[in-house]
Amino acid sequence: MKAIVYRKYGSPIVLEPVEVEKPIPGPKEILIRVCATTVTSADCMMRRGDTVLSRILLGLRKPMQKYQILGTEFSGVIEAVGSHVKTFKIADEVYGFRGFGTGCYAEYKCMPENGSLAKKPVNMSFEEAASLVDGATTALFFLKDKAHIQKGQKVLINGASGSIGTFAVQLAKYFGAEVTAVCSNENIELARLLGADYVVDYTKKDFTRGADTYDIIFDTVGKSSFRKCRNVLTKKGKYVVTVLTFKHLILSFLTKIGNKKRVVFSMSINKTEALEFIRKLTVEGKLITIIDKQFPFDKLPEAHAYVEKGHKKGNVVIDLGS
Repeated sequence: MKAIVYRKYGSPIVLEPVEVEKPIPGPKEILIRVCATTVTSADCMMRRGDTVLSRILLGLRKPMQKYQILGTEFSGVIEAVGSHVKTFKIADEVYGFRGFGTGCYAEYKCMPENGSLAKKPVNMSFEEAASLVDGATTALFFLKDKAHIQKGQKVLINGASGSIGTFAVQLAKYFGAEVTAVCSNENIELARLLGADYVVDYTKKDFTRGADTYDIIFDTVGKSSFRKCRNVLTKKGKYVVTVLTFKHLILSFLTKIGNKKRVVFSMSINKTEALEFIRKLTVEGKLITIIDKQFPFDKLPEAHAYVEKGHKKGNVVIDLGS
């Protein structure tokens, strides 16, 4: 089968097409023909190997695998099932998450039956479904499970035009919050389309120096800090951040012990329940996805280069063919 791999850390040019052996599902696994995947900031981070965490997980000096395959989220069709699989059957259309397990930049992928996997929303294409996975479930996890968002709260989404941010705006509105979106001038209309009550153009105004306070500040891009945001948090406000750093881990622990204003950071492991919830909202027309650009499989390096510019709106999708 065709796959796009990298054998050393670096720029998008390290990505190369190769032929690798097609996987065979075990007794409790399913074999998925991948129809679409995406390029996320996490994929680029792992390709570069420029964080301690990525080096620990993938290899200190170079990727541990001979052919390291990136790709964290996907949609596709089940081609084969293991002898003990009961939840899925051949020809089911599914979408799912691999996380640091990666492997979605390939024509086929095996997944355990109990992995982060669910039936694809029937009203979405494979490309749309793939773009839902990580951004929507991450936004849901942090807002609902970690920040415990409540109706009537004031929520600020920093990075409202990105993958996580576009879903965070919609989900915060779904849960009944008053939403302020922070983005650049060119994305103001997008933020309003997604339901934001107020929009702040970060190129003209610093929300951390404003008079308004928020119950939740959700920084989806890691461009603010708890120190700067403390003054615009309510007494029991929560500063929620998705970017993994040791500083955020320490602050999350310290503020949990003795501070009413908290830093909230964590990692979601299995996303199956979240995927089912997101599918329900999507089918009901309460959640949409934003696709900025779509690239064919053989243009994956170009897609990585585009994402690294840092200006994508929503998601960048890779089409492997339906």
